[in-house]
Amino acid sequence: MKTINIMKQTVGALALLSVIFLSASCSDDLLDRQQQNALDDETYWTQESNLRLFATEFYPQFFVGYNTSWTMDYTFRGYMFSDDVVYAGPQDLFEVSVLDALGSGNNTASTSGAPTAPAWRGNQWAGPTWYFGWIRKANLMENRIETRMQSILTPEQSNHWTAVARFFKALDYCRLVSVFGDVPHFEKEFTSAEKDIMYKDRTPRGEVMDKVYDDFKYVMSNMRTADGSQTLNKYIAAAFISRWMLFEGTWQKYHNNDNTRAQKYLEFAVEASDFLMSSAKYAIDADFHTLFGSENLATNKECILYRHYENGLVMHCIASYNQVYIDEGQPRAANLDLVKAFICNDGEVYQNSSVANAGEFDIANLVQTRDPRFEASFLDRPTVKAAALLFTDKFIDRAGANATPPIPTKYTATNNVTDAPVIRYGEILLNWVEAKAELATVGGSAVTQGDIDKSINVLRDRPLDAEATGKGVVKTAPMSLTALPDDPARDADVSALIWEIRRERRMELFMEPARLLDIKRWKKINYMKGTVKPDILKGIWVNLPVEMPDLVAASKVGLTKVEKADGTVVTFDGTNAADMVGFYLPENVQDRNDYTDRVYLSPIGKNQIDLYKSQGYTLKQTTGWE
Repeated sequence: MKTINIMKQTVGALALLSVIFLSASCSDDLLDRQQQNALDDETYWTQESNLRLFATEFYPQFFVGYNTSWTMDYTFRGYMFSDDVVYAGPQDLFEVSVLDALGSGNNTASTSGAPTAPAWRGNQWAGPTWYFGWIRKANLMENRIETRMQSILTPEQSNHWTAVARFFKALDYCRLVSVFGDVPHFEKEFTSAEKDIMYKDRTPRGEVMDKVYDDFKYVMSNMRTADGSQTLNKYIAAAFISRWMLFEGTWQKYHNNDNTRAQKYLEFAVEASDFLMSSAKYAIDADFHTLFGSENLATNKECILYRHYENGLVMHCIASYNQVYIDEGQPRAANLDLVKAFICNDGEVYQNSSVANAGEFDIANLVQTRDPRFEASFLDRPTVKAAALLFTDKFIDRAGANATPPIPTKYTATNNVTDAPVIRYGEILLNWVEAKAELATVGGSAVTQGDIDKSINVLRDRPLDAEATGKGVVKTAPMSLTALPDDPARDADVSALIWEIRRERRMELFMEPARLLDIKRWKKINYMKGTVKPDILKGIWVNLPVEMPDLVAASKVGLTKVEKADGTVVTFDGTNAADMVGFYLPENVQDRNDYTDRVYLSPIGKNQIDLYKSQGYTLKQTTGWE
């Protein structure tokens, strides 16, 4: 496994590199005399170590981990827009107007300065803004290797660093395409005088992703398998290729009915995953709280890449949001639909399980009857700190989760120093088996029991810590292809196997960068409608007068509500506390406004279209947002 510690990078030099190389042609005559300590594009490309420094600036943009300080883009707190969570009042709305679009930034990929555009498009898109500065940086790096360093680098060095540049370009395009669909594809570096390139219209999605495919193939053929501590290598690249080729393969299948492209990308997802699985470098060797709450993941074999944090140097806030006594709380919290998706520990859905009390939805019974990932993800008692009373404590160690006031400083505010898995082997196993199952629907070989044993059943055999076993948690029975659950909730257009693989992803990857992107690529965005899935608007089963007396206090008259098993809603009126037993309904909970399929992709901000128009060019709006 590899680590990244961003604070140990030469931040000042990186900032200077951005200014020089991304704005090199903006102004050649601002100063009459060259600064003696300045880095210059004409003299910089003289040794391999300079390439390493130049590439390092990509790391905090693409290997975010738990981010830093209060910034929560691409973190647990950033992935709270999906059918997994609910909160009090009206649910988060999808964007309804082009004027709301946050597609600001350097949409022309010109030389207008260092990359400063917001990286995060917003929760509902789980990706970047309309910004191509990182694409330009990658193209510039590739150009300098080709034009200025061929006599300096060995062929192996040249190929490796070209692979690094092409990897980050492809990775950024994967994220851009996931948000916007068609985007301009910039193959090479260009100057501000080349306006036909600078203001080119959107390239069709399929063409962009075919270019990404080619870049990733080059990476797998040329990137080093090892390049020192804290550095991108072929294994790390393969993990991201596994993720994004699965994403695009299933998107092409379910949205475009393009089985040719679907097969091409899915086969690559399997290939990249196979590379990792056959390496014997990785394993599922720790429980969730150790994986997500350790201060040093150096020996964890599940982490293909992690980000390291150090007190006083680089810290984050994610653990503080998983500590129940800290004020941050969880206004968006796990809902009943997610809870019902957790398999029982006999491998059956709750409707068909032989486990005692499998049909009970209070936390105490859920802990003992469900897959261990339930207990590992949630506090074992209801709390008003979570909108639906089920509090996520997945991203903190056991000591932090169990701490009572006064809470140690390292779990508070932005003082968190737990390491963050950036991409992990558990996801790769799920990518691999899903890609194989999807390939079987477009002409590939059928998934075998051996495939299940190498993937899902490895995850089900994850170690349990002493606290879990002390609560009566047991590992879930292995999945058997000959005895898949007969889930009455399964969509009619999804096979039992693919349905169960999707369930496994939901349990394993809760609040990681998965669920919203998953339901989008599967063309299942309607899961976020309460009219389609009423349980997304509900919480767990509670006995309020016993477990949560504050919710049946005088101040809660007319506000606290529960839903009985038969669907009857009971509102607290000040006299009926004893009857307030049922599925908790968050205060004033309301379904989100209706939406159409256009929300699969983001609109572009009007300012982007106007900029093109001012230069005599046309930039098309995203389909459905015209």
